[in-house]
Amino acid sequence: MQRRWKTLFSLILITFFLSVVLNFGSNSVLSFLPLTLSFMLLLFVILIGVLFDIIGVAATAGNEAPFHAMASNKVSGAKQAIWLVRNADGVSTFCNDLVGDVAGTLSGAIGVAVIFRIAGSSPELSEALTSTLMVALVAALTVGGKALGKNYAISNSTKILMMTGWVLNSLEKIGVKFEPNSVKNKKK
Repeated sequence: MQRRWKTLFSLILITFFLSVVLNFGSNSVLSFLPLTLSFMLLLFVILIGVLFDIIGVAATAGNEAPFHAMASNKVSGAKQAIWLVRNADGVSTFCNDLVGDVAGTLSGAIGVAVIFRIAGSSPELSEALTSTLMVALVAALTVGGKALGKNYAISNSTKILMMTGWVLNSLEKIGVKFEPNSVKNKKK
C-alpha cells in the first residue's frame, strides 16, 4: 500500500512539473509564432494526446503471446512489446493519464492563447464567440481523435505495440533506459 501512495505522489509531482514546463514553454513559443503556426502547435499537441491514448489502449488490449516468437527470433522491439503488455496498468496510466491529460490541458491553454491573439488582431470579432468556437474545436478534435484511436488500438494492438516496442528499443540503443529487462523476471 505504501508503494502505491509513493507511486501516486510521484505521478502527481511529475504531472505538475511537466505541465508547468510545457505550458511555460508553449506560451513562450506562442508569443513568437505567427497565428498559423500557433494553430499547427495546437494540432500537434492534440495529436500527441491522441497518439499516447492509442498506445495506452493498445497496451491494455494487447496479448503478449505474438511477441514471444518474435523475441526468440531477436526481432527489434519484441521484448519491449512484451514489457508494455505485462505492465499495461502503468503504461496506460503514463500514456492515457499523464501524457494524455497533460496534452489535453496544454491544448486548452494553447487554445486560450490563440483566442487572445485573434482578439488582439481582430477586435471586431466577439471574444465570447471566438472562445466558444475554440473550446468546441479543441474538444471535438481531442474526443473525436481519441474515439477513433481507441477502436484502432483495440483492433491493431499487436501492430501498435510492435511499433512502440521498436521505438523504445531504438531509444535504448542511444542510451534512454526503460525497464524491458524486467520481462525476464516478471511472470503473468
